[in-house]
Amino acid sequence: MARVTIEDCIEKVDNRFELVHVGVRRAKQLFKGAPSLVDSDNKAPIQALREIAEGRVIAIHDSLSEEEESNML
Repeated sequence: MARVTIEDCIEKVDNRFELVHVGVRRAKQLFKGAPSLVDSDNKAPIQALREIAEGRVIAIHDSLSEEEESNML
């Protein structure tokens, strides 16, 4: 894959907001030393997008407990 585009990634996630969330979380993991899931010499944010575009990283939706929801308000 020569260039990773938003269109490549949006096919793998529900919407652009989720793409940003998943991309940021994965980039942070890469910054902390997580192993790369695809071969690339890019920086962590681009690497994260490449992994999403190739379907190697997916979003997992967690349910918040009532206590966690009330703490957010």
